Amino acid sequence: MSDKLTIAGREFTSRLIIGTGKYPTNEKMVEAFERSGAEMITVAVRRVNITDRTQPSLLDFIDLQRYAILPNTAGCYTAEEAIRTARLAREVGLSDWVKVEVIGDPVTLFPDNEATLEATRVLVKEGFTVLPYFSDDLIMARKLIDAGAAAVMPLAAPIGSGLGVQNPNNLRIMREQIDQVPIIVDAGVGTPSDACLAMELGIDGLLMNTAIAESGDPGRMAEAMNLAVRSGRMAWRAGRMPMRLYASASSPVSGLAR
Repeated sequence: MSDKLTIAGREFTSRLIIGTGKYPTNEKMVEAFERSGAEMITVAVRRVNITDRTQPSLLDFIDLQRYAILPNTAGCYTAEEAIRTARLAREVGLSDWVKVEVIGDPVTLFPDNEATLEATRVLVKEGFTVLPYFSDDLIMARKLIDAGAAAVMPLAAPIGSGLGVQNPNNLRIMREQIDQVPIIVDAGVGTPSDACLAMELGIDGLLMNTAIAESGDPGRMAEAMNLAVRSGRMAWRAGRMPMRLYASASSPVSGLAR
């Protein structure tokens, strides 16, 4: 319990952050929240009814006393759009934390790293706690940290692809080179084994949505992801055995008759 995820001075016991999109029903979404063990939930500002509080809202299904809300700028294609969306979220009282997401290509949904950096710089100066989503690029990670990002969120694979960690060496390098802020892998995880692998690389946390929401049983999958994240983190802290080219007997062989 002492191994907590700390972002901008705020502590979280869970290292899993989950989203709110694509669930078949709101009831299944709520069940997934509960079984995931997550303490932070990300919501797309564009999907939240924030103009007419008399009408149903996604927030009606989230226990705001139990979960921290991380608004995100999904659907934005320019830095200006992302900045405006973050300001709106704060103005209506959602949060002054924001996951900055600026899409650069409508087909692959790869992020526009430069626009993300621009939005991060502006929002940090305005007092936001910014968690930017970007391609798994060490140099961009450093730039985002220099801009004041509270965490960096590299992708594992394209959004919603479920392909798993495509460039583990990029994450390993990032882990070796970055210790100023948490590294939270965002996008591309498809299975609990993907989640466990990512955590075994030493990253600090995972954000996921589609892998849980589009599974056959979101609640069960959320619980599996919870266990995988915890298992991978524990394995990384324990330290894996060395890899060897040849066999190494696990029992003593000296003194045995031949």
